[in-house]
Amino acid sequence: MQWLSILIALNFLLISCQHQIGTEETQNRIFSPTSVLVLGVAQDAGFPQANCSKSCCNKYYSGKLTKKMVSSIALIDTINRAYWIIDATPDFPEQLRMIKEVLHGPDYQLAGILLTHAHIGHYTGLMHLGREVMGASKVPVYVMPRMKDFLIKNGPWSQLVSLGNIELLELGDEAILNLSHNLKITPFLVPHRDEFSETVGFKIDGVQSRLLFIPDIDKWEKWDKNILELIHRVDYALLDGSFFANGEIPGRDMSEIPHPFIEESITLFGQLDSTSRKKVGFIHFNHTNPVIDPYSDQYQQVIDRGMWIAREGQIIVL
Repeated sequence: MQWLSILIALNFLLISCQHQIGTEETQNRIFSPTSVLVLGVAQDAGFPQANCSKSCCNKYYSGKLTKKMVSSIALIDTINRAYWIIDATPDFPEQLRMIKEVLHGPDYQLAGILLTHAHIGHYTGLMHLGREVMGASKVPVYVMPRMKDFLIKNGPWSQLVSLGNIELLELGDEAILNLSHNLKITPFLVPHRDEFSETVGFKIDGVQSRLLFIPDIDKWEKWDKNILELIHRVDYALLDGSFFANGEIPGRDMSEIPHPFIEESITLFGQLDSTSRKKVGFIHFNHTNPVIDPYSDQYQQVIDRGMWIAREGQIIVL
């Protein structure tokens, strides 16, 4: 049945390529000065999820769908031969490998890691920088103040700091950070379940384009910013698509894990003109989210409304 898995993967790639914008597909290689590489698209626990025997995860075990790594992106500067990773996920080893394969060379340097917040899928990959694995030296890790305090005061992350595996560099709300002459990034606070740290999204400016990255947020209406206005100001918007609709997790009160349902977002973004809707892609999918399956009706609904679904390996030119 190996040929069937290969055919499914090729069909998925074809469907995805038909609906992406601003991407480089030639040999999956980066040629532009600055780009974003999508490293993962799943919610913190990945796909399939531990102890899941539902139909969603059974599609993986039966060979109908492939594994999805946890939501993360890399910022690539080909001029300076450097890259930065937003969020260190449990899939950090595989995602580092993906970067090296796409960049086709060992001379690119990991110039830093930027963290959005302290939920498990967004920082636990830092463990691979420690003495038990990479034994890294002073990798810059950019964090907001509460996130910095959390890492310093809680093990095993505190050991990464004390041994000099990472160097914590503090970010500020709306404070521009120049990563290089070609890339700059601006963190901004968003409402979310901030048990251990604040939560941020990022505006990323490259040589040609600007991307808005918000993998986690509560409801759009809880934010003091207008997401429609922000979409108008950028070229791409990669946004929280954790759940497609209410009731997706039977037996759980979904108000305890608030996110903008994709169903709500595509209705809200329907106010945008067709050009602006094409900017919008969704990422950070819970294992129950049917858009993980490119043949689902829900996936097609997003496409029909002029938006798109992020996929691993996708390259967005900045």
